[in-house]
Amino acid sequence: MNTFTAASGAAASEPGVLGTVLWVALPYVTIAVFVLGHIWRYRYDKFGWTTRSSQLCEQRLLRIGSPLFHFGILLVLLGHVGGLVVPDRWTEAAGISEDAYHVVAVVLGTFAGLCTLAGLAILIYRRRTVGPVFLATTRNDKMMYVVLTATIGLGLAATVAANVVGGGYNYRETVSPWFRSIFYLRPDPDLMTGVPILFQLHALSALALFCIWPFTRLVHMLTAPIGYLTRPYIVYRSRDEQLGMHSTPRGWDRVP
Repeated sequence: MNTFTAASGAAASEPGVLGTVLWVALPYVTIAVFVLGHIWRYRYDKFGWTTRSSQLCEQRLLRIGSPLFHFGILLVLLGHVGGLVVPDRWTEAAGISEDAYHVVAVVLGTFAGLCTLAGLAILIYRRRTVGPVFLATTRNDKMMYVVLTATIGLGLAATVAANVVGGGYNYRETVSPWFRSIFYLRPDPDLMTGVPILFQLHALSALALFCIWPFTRLVHMLTAPIGYLTRPYIVYRSRDEQLGMHSTPRGWDRVP
């Protein structure tokens, strides 16, 4: 028997029209906006496809907040891939019991969430208090930070409330199958009906985050410097009379 039960008070009614809109229509709208938005951004705003780095403006806080945030978000991403994409029967077939998986997921998920929130808090504080960085902050940046903070905060709150404070909740029996059903083109909103409210809010905030993703600096997460592998060498020449510490080699004499 599964030892993890749904939180008390969770609704158990049929999804209805609202449930169909939230757990069927909205995910497909999000996927369409995410894909088409990136295509549009790359085609019409290729030079804006950047993080708009502010490293030259301030480095002390950035050296702390950026690695902490990226380390935490990477763990969060890996945890979501394992929890949402990999069915529980696969981990059981690999010899990992549901109890063991649950304990590891809760501990690592809580640690990753705290690291991510701490790093994000430092980056937001830096952006708000450092003048040049604040002046370079756009409305899209502010909206992105709000939605990103809400998504991470709700995910951490759901984990702590259900599994640390509460009696435990096995989202791999409800949220995970619902997530996979979207990509199987057989969406099942019934699976989200009795899910605790914090998990539902976390899922909805994640959908909102993916909707605004193509129009913010988050696009840099889908970028890899592949062009650097094939671009030609860059030749640097000094304007000084003495080129370095050694005498000028034959063939590189300056032309008057």
